[in-house]
Amino acid sequence: TNLPWHLSERALGDALRIPGLRLINDFVAVAHGVIQLGPTDWLELQAGTPDSRGAVAVIGAGTGLGEGFLVRSGAGYSVQSSEGGHATFAAESEREWALFKYLRERYGHVSWERVLSGAGLVDSFEFLSAGQTSAALDALRQEMAGGSAGEVITRHALAESDSLAAEALHLFTAAYGAQAGNLALTVMATGGVFLAGGIARTIAPALAEGGFIAAFRRKGRLAALLEQIPVRVILNADVGLLGAAAVAAG
Repeated sequence: TNLPWHLSERALGDALRIPGLRLINDFVAVAHGVIQLGPTDWLELQAGTPDSRGAVAVIGAGTGLGEGFLVRSGAGYSVQSSEGGHATFAAESEREWALFKYLRERYGHVSWERVLSGAGLVDSFEFLSAGQTSAALDALRQEMAGGSAGEVITRHALAESDSLAAEALHLFTAAYGAQAGNLALTVMATGGVFLAGGIARTIAPALAEGGFIAAFRRKGRLAALLEQIPVRVILNADVGLLGAAAVAAG
């Protein structure tokens, strides 16, 4: 959805001379990779009480918002893909409702991916800074124009060197927690929820501050269930490669 590519297993396999080539969704690869991980490969945001027979959810903001899940199948797991990132964003506060209207004016349909992605973080910053002027904001905008805008915002937010950047990241982490909780409920991920991708690894300190888990748990009558679900940030950058290797070897 983010690139004008048309992919064919047969055409790509013929071009690379790999007759058994197979294409899989990136978060299918991540889900297969999660099975290969151990405690040293993740940061625990919530210990919970994992159910060894329960489903496991994976979610990750990056270029877009990837989602997937694993369900028990015999002695192992069956991995399922998802396009939940394109489901409609739901605002929980007046500020998020204002963000929704800002994004709707720009894009029409406002999916969770419009908020939870690198581009979404930049849009949230632009929403918060709209109509404001200052020397510090001008300097930050120049810095954003000279490199990856999302990385610039994240760096200043984590360093607490810009209040608008910090506010944008706070908005981002709260929305991230809300959608992770939505996914957990949708697939009954009592086996755990894993956050994947470079953004999650980079902002892990912000995710651990509490806003993410507070939003994750804020599910009304099901809050007690969410409190029992383990939530972990995957720190191993090779999880997708490990999963792809597992599929290729399987």
